[in-house]
Amino acid sequence: MPELPEVETIRRTLAAHIKDSRIKDISLIWPSAVCGWKDKGFKELVLGRRITRLDRRGKYLLIRLDEEMTLIAHMRMTGRLNYYPDHREPEKHTHVVFTLEHGEVHFSDVRKFGRIQAIPTSLCIQESSLSKLGPEPLEPEFTPIVLKDHLAKKRVALKAALLDQCVLAGLGNIYVDESLFRAGISPQRQANTLSEEEIKQLHKSIQDVLQAGIDARGTSFRDYRDANGEKGQFEQALQVYGRGGKPCRICGKTLERLRLAGRTTVYCPKCQK
Repeated sequence: MPELPEVETIRRTLAAHIKDSRIKDISLIWPSAVCGWKDKGFKELVLGRRITRLDRRGKYLLIRLDEEMTLIAHMRMTGRLNYYPDHREPEKHTHVVFTLEHGEVHFSDVRKFGRIQAIPTSLCIQESSLSKLGPEPLEPEFTPIVLKDHLAKKRVALKAALLDQCVLAGLGNIYVDESLFRAGISPQRQANTLSEEEIKQLHKSIQDVLQAGIDARGTSFRDYRDANGEKGQFEQALQVYGRGGKPCRICGKTLERLRLAGRTTVYCPKCQK
């Protein structure tokens, strides 16, 4: 958390406030939350630059600055980027404050796993964590054939393969469980054994679930909020995630829990063959 729908929601809500704004000051309350580039510090690379647009790659938020500089923000488990129209005193877990021409952006993270890296735009794909990411599941280039090719060499449980960001960018525990349920495929199934029809159904389910998550502005259980501090609403539509031990909403059978790839997995033993 956050996964693709949450980061996309953060991107959209943050862009509405900060696009075309200049960064006037940066307060590094916990300096380890940011990374510079080679021998140049974060402030030196970022201060005074204008925000030209916001992009997303998988679970990463890309804040594009003028003069060919990019901020790569990864929220990890509990990171947040919140916008405030006026000055706001930093909260306990706020690590970085960006003062803009109009308002402030606070980066906070309870568990301190999240990071913001400044890197030249021309290098941000090949010389950062972005270089290892698999295809974007909502782009036209992501087809059933592409999904099949990325699963072909995976002799692991399908749940584990789909959590691998090198296979597919942006999916995490929530949306993998939900996608597999919609596709009617067991999370324990070996990834490279799916039929052509199963691949097509899984491809459609992944795209449908992610788009539904974006439309609902993400899923909020504990930490996730958009840039305005608002919760997402997709929790109300969840079929299996977080519902272990409860009846399946389709067939009524008790949903089962197991551990796959170190993550709690919930599925329906009747609906997911």
